[in-house]
Amino acid sequence: MRYDMKLFRHTCILISALICNSVNAQGPRFRVLALSENGGHHIHYSEAAHQWLDQLAADSNFVIDFIHTTDSINTAYLSRYQLFIQLDYPPYAWKKEAAGAFIDYIENGKGGWIGFHHATLLGEFDGFPIWDWFYRFMGAIRFKDYIADFADGKVNVEDRLHPCMKGLPNEFTIEKEEWYTYDRSPRPNVKVLASVNESTYQPASSKKMGDHPVIWTNEKMKARNIYIFMGHSPDLFNNTFYTKLFSNAIFWAAAK
Repeated sequence: MRYDMKLFRHTCILISALICNSVNAQGPRFRVLALSENGGHHIHYSEAAHQWLDQLAADSNFVIDFIHTTDSINTAYLSRYQLFIQLDYPPYAWKKEAAGAFIDYIENGKGGWIGFHHATLLGEFDGFPIWDWFYRFMGAIRFKDYIADFADGKVNVEDRLHPCMKGLPNEFTIEKEEWYTYDRSPRPNVKVLASVNESTYQPASSKKMGDHPVIWTNEKMKARNIYIFMGHSPDLFNNTFYTKLFSNAIFWAAAK
């Protein structure tokens, strides 16, 4: 009986391997494009994200490509991808053709989108005017200030039924974050999935909004989209709740 059980287990392993090889032989599940800055003080987060995403792609059978400028983006280029990830890349200084292709991609649901942190750096920066379409996409908010010396904070999940929140507790801590403030809450214009409890900041900070969403989706767009504010420190990839959120977002947004 012991020999038969061993043979049975080996047979199951062989069948599983054959199934996996068959799936992989059919090609990747989907293709992802990740846009990230190639310098600045967010470079360490971007490098950690690159490494983590490469491993997730290998483990989950999808393909991911990385770019550091919008120069190559046009409608034909984006058509190759089912998901666009904006990793700490600001909403200004985009090439005109790239901006137009991105708007078409989002408004017409040609793929999904996940934005992080710097994607809400909305205002007049580096000589560029505010991108009005992106301003409205993010809930009509404008960057106001941030906690430059960082703080830990507790994030409260508001919509536990959303697929991106699957497997997360009601509350989890994010350490060493910049915590942007905006001129107003985006809540009237987007669906908020989570917010930060400003009373939990450690160390305490006077830079507060009151109602302070940090994860949301704009359901007016055809594309599945989610903005996740947290994205400064590479240590985030040691936080299992953060990586769970990130991976949930990928598989949700990549599906049409």
